[in-house]
Amino acid sequence: MKQLPPVHADMNERELSRWLQDLAGLAVEAVHPDNLMSGNLPAPGRKTVVVGAGKASAAMAAALETAWHRQYPEAEISGLVVTRYGHAAHCVNIEVLEASHPMPDKLGEVAATRMLEAVADLGEEDLVIALISGGGSALMSLPAPGLTLEQKQAINCALLRCGAPIREINTVRRHLSAVKGGRLAAAAHPARVATYLISDVPGDDPTLIASGPTLSDASTPADALAILEHYAIEIAPEVRAHLESATDSPSPDDFAFSADTVSVLAKAADALESARDAALATGLDVRVLGDNLEGEARELGAEHAALALTCKSASRRPLLLLSGGETSVTVTGNGRGGRNVEYLLGLFSALEGAPGIHGLAIDTDGIDGSEDNAGAFFAPGDWARMQAQGLDPQSFLAGNDAYSFFAELGNLIVTGPTRTNVNDFRAILVFPDTDT
Repeated sequence: MKQLPPVHADMNERELSRWLQDLAGLAVEAVHPDNLMSGNLPAPGRKTVVVGAGKASAAMAAALETAWHRQYPEAEISGLVVTRYGHAAHCVNIEVLEASHPMPDKLGEVAATRMLEAVADLGEEDLVIALISGGGSALMSLPAPGLTLEQKQAINCALLRCGAPIREINTVRRHLSAVKGGRLAAAAHPARVATYLISDVPGDDPTLIASGPTLSDASTPADALAILEHYAIEIAPEVRAHLESATDSPSPDDFAFSADTVSVLAKAADALESARDAALATGLDVRVLGDNLEGEARELGAEHAALALTCKSASRRPLLLLSGGETSVTVTGNGRGGRNVEYLLGLFSALEGAPGIHGLAIDTDGIDGSEDNAGAFFAPGDWARMQAQGLDPQSFLAGNDAYSFFAELGNLIVTGPTRTNVNDFRAILVFPDTDT
């Protein structure tokens, strides 16, 4: 792992911002599929079929191929995975498809249909390897019988805008799908199914990652309907009729799942641990606030600003505050920006230019929401630059336009797709009052 230089108060703001971005890069590298697949392979089946979906699924497939051919040079492997446009990786035997995220499209529907076809008619001696990561819910968009893709798109859009947490969003998605909630594994049985996950959900519940296409599900259609009613989301009569009459997803007690295995290859805690260790090696004090933080993005930013100010007055040495998880954004404006830049603008606004506090927030997949940036950063001097440019952070927050705010300052972080996804990575560097 790359070593970071020690942090000290004499470093200028550009150097400290670069240091934070290098730290984030180390965190992302620690959870990349290239570093995860070796030593985690099941024994081949008579026939081994790979399926998968998510922003990291193509890179997982490429890493699987490399490890598979090294460990089982005589065993054939084939199949297909679907990832977001621009997130593909080169594979030889596994086909890589691309589809839309976060709004599902027809190609995602086609991909899910082809996966069901690929695992049909397998026997007990066959093996299905499922490569699942965040984003898979939108990328495998085959509706339940009687529903349409357009109906799913409308509900997906409303859920993303209302501020619902991911566990509720994915509960609804599972019960509107022909493939999620364990239905892909049910279609593959009696073949054994080995699922490999990169977790992007707070708490790392495997059934929530990409809505659990290969994992049995304890929720019910009634739970999904209650969530839609709670957020007053309008649904078509066909959707209501489906949720009121549909049978439950495959149960956790279903014996058919007893031979299946599940492995979580990477999660937010792993990225934070890598960053923590790298920072400790430089002599910094480090405090990890949690890997599963949720809530309204701007509000969490304001809470972290208050904490940073408290630490600034109480600490004697530079301190790094790290956190992960997945916040929510209740969209009321028409601006641009994902949850990480909205969190960061909430943090920046609440600090009001306090000296000695630097911040960064990114989505580890390299795409914050639906924009082209991974996130953004700020330094204390950006407050004066903001004022000189006539920018008002509160007006940008009101319009959900944090992307444009940080673009005006030149503080967006653009990495392109990283081909992994353990969700948000946030870092706040705090120098004590004696150092500022």
